[in-house]
Amino acid sequence: MTNEDEGELSARYQNALDALSSLITKRSRFVNNNQSHRFRLLFHYLKVLELEDAVSQMKIIHVAGTKGKGSTCTFSESILRNYGLRTGLFTSPHLLDVRERFRLNGIEISQDKFVDYFWCCFHKLKEKTSNEIPMPTYFCFLALLAFKIFTTEQVDVVILEVGLGGRFDATNVVQRPVVCGISSLGYDHMEILGHTLAEIAAEKAGIFKSGVPAFTVPQPNEAMRVLNEKASKLEVNLQVVEPLNKSYRLGLQGEHQYLNASLAVALCSTFLQKIGFEDKNDLIHTNGLPEKFITGLANAYLMGRAMIVPDSELPEEIVFYLDGAHSPESMEACATWFTQQIKQNQERNKKRAEKILLFNCMSVRDPSLLLPRLRSKCVDQGVEFKKAIFVPNVSVYNQVGFCSNVDSRVETMTWQFGLQRIWENMARGEAKSNTGSDSKGKEEEKSFVFSSLPSAVDWLRDNARRSKQVRFQVLVTGSLHLVGDLLRLIRK
Repeated sequence: MTNEDEGELSARYQNALDALSSLITKRSRFVNNNQSHRFRLLFHYLKVLELEDAVSQMKIIHVAGTKGKGSTCTFSESILRNYGLRTGLFTSPHLLDVRERFRLNGIEISQDKFVDYFWCCFHKLKEKTSNEIPMPTYFCFLALLAFKIFTTEQVDVVILEVGLGGRFDATNVVQRPVVCGISSLGYDHMEILGHTLAEIAAEKAGIFKSGVPAFTVPQPNEAMRVLNEKASKLEVNLQVVEPLNKSYRLGLQGEHQYLNASLAVALCSTFLQKIGFEDKNDLIHTNGLPEKFITGLANAYLMGRAMIVPDSELPEEIVFYLDGAHSPESMEACATWFTQQIKQNQERNKKRAEKILLFNCMSVRDPSLLLPRLRSKCVDQGVEFKKAIFVPNVSVYNQVGFCSNVDSRVETMTWQFGLQRIWENMARGEAKSNTGSDSKGKEEEKSFVFSSLPSAVDWLRDNARRSKQVRFQVLVTGSLHLVGDLLRLIRK
């Protein structure tokens, strides 16, 4: 491809991203209004795109849940690709590029294919819009685009990650998946899904289909009761899996991944049996997992989850530990992973290490639930933060691509100062409880608010240059957007 061709493709791709951004209504995802009506429109959109028959014939694994559904889908895709199947994986959100959401045989779709499929769907839908039938919203369009891509590319299996909830999620237009999965449930998106685990579980169980087998992981009693009730009504054979044996090596880090891997193993075993690809006896795990499962689990990769990335400018002085945890439960899992990595690193590195937290979360989440869970879990494991940094995201809600104009509005910074107050109140509370103990003489913990993520990274680098004997270990968490923004900055 010539430079001229590359420039033309880049321009076409940017035009597609601009058009996609036009489908985002700011904060609309947090308003619970007329979900059922918007969901019914999806069937009309499928008809416009002439995808009804093709989608009905797809062989699909459908996965919902609060935590771990993306990891479960990633493990599943890797296993089935290892069996020689042509795979299509649809996940969300993306970190660096929207094309990450659409993977063919484990590789994100190319720019030229994305552009062609995008405009094909966009123009067809635009022609049929009216006051009664508007253009699909952002995520609905992405789901429709995924169906277009995967049907045209003639994949053997589609692994669909639910975007939000289940019952009214755009992916739930699928009427007959091969098998369904529900990963760990917890409190998230309560403004849409409900304020009790029972209500949340009912929304997630909305992906169950009559007679289609389903698997889940151990759940709190309140959630498990609802899942069983929904499964019983639809004559769904719902089975609970236990964590995978930790002797297996996983491509995704963290103890919690053994539960997600076990769910993926159950989904893939059932899928292979249902499509007649493997004899049931070959998949019985009396002597351990089949070799192709083992390889698939070991080779799974998911950006933004439990990633360790040295800084591009100062790789020896600054190491970023990236995890997009954003619920109370995932905060604990993140803290466990981080403390384990820190302890392993201490044995290998002779430099004095300084632990720093770089944090932001979306305003719909409750930081008074997130930060204490993260901090207390780290302290329990003997890891304490020397500094905490709070920043706004670089990316903005109503834009698909990267935005270099940092949103530094007063209300945005007010949120960051609020995060800082929560953190400092925890620190003061711990100091009071430790009065008279061996905490005497301990260096004062510091926290900072920066008006932008780039300025925070510059500050870290300046400090690292002045402290050559110190290695900064920076945990970046609270938001996948923050993780994506940081990756963009440090990879420039």
